[in-house]
Amino acid sequence: MSIEFESADGIARVTLAAHERRNALTPEEFAELRDVLASIAASPGERAVVLTGEGTAFCAGAFLPSDGPQVPPIVLMRRINETARVLHRMPQPCIAAVNGHAVGAGMSLALGCDLVVASTAAKFGQVFVKRGLSPDFGSSWLLPRIVGLHTAKRLALLGDIIDAHEAARLGIAAEVVAPEELDAAATRLARRLADGPPIAMALTKDLLNQSSTIGFDDALDREATAAAANMAAEDTAEAFAALREKRAPVFKGR
Repeated sequence: MSIEFESADGIARVTLAAHERRNALTPEEFAELRDVLASIAASPGERAVVLTGEGTAFCAGAFLPSDGPQVPPIVLMRRINETARVLHRMPQPCIAAVNGHAVGAGMSLALGCDLVVASTAAKFGQVFVKRGLSPDFGSSWLLPRIVGLHTAKRLALLGDIIDAHEAARLGIAAEVVAPEELDAAATRLARRLADGPPIAMALTKDLLNQSSTIGFDDALDREATAAAANMAAEDTAEAFAALREKRAPVFKGR
């Protein structure tokens, strides 16, 4: 399989494993990644996700042979979009552990995760324009919201490659670590997320994802609905009990 999956202690780890082409994804692999992510999203036992690439690259985007796509473009884009939607909508927080080049749809894939931990060897690039293409995998929506409109235009229209430290300065990467520390750093962050309250985290993620497409009054209404759901959950009672008893809470996702 070119998409590897393993799970331990509530942390799902998804690895793109086609290092011979820098983990560029074929149409079939986009569908495979979609199915793996959908399976994780439907599993209450998975509390956080780490997405990374095998070898020296995170993901070089979509695999396009030199003679062009081997499937109709509409089929390729349907699979890309389906995968992007599943990643965006999954309730679990997802961390991109970027170990090398994340370019084209590979950068978009990292942007689609909730947090990015980058190795100092990481490189990011919206290189679509250099291939005569325009952004996909949701980056035309994600990138301006992360870095601002004019910076997004600079990155997308020029297609320049930026390093991990520049990505951190722009707000793309939350943390930059040495290559040998990447896995441990991503796992530590995933552990913190996995130990949190799953219902509250899923609701928080959804509120933030929707925040830029709704008005303030709608946001208040959605917050009230989320608060009601939280207050009805056992995890909220556990959080207050732990506060009173001066201990760490144990969240069970119910």
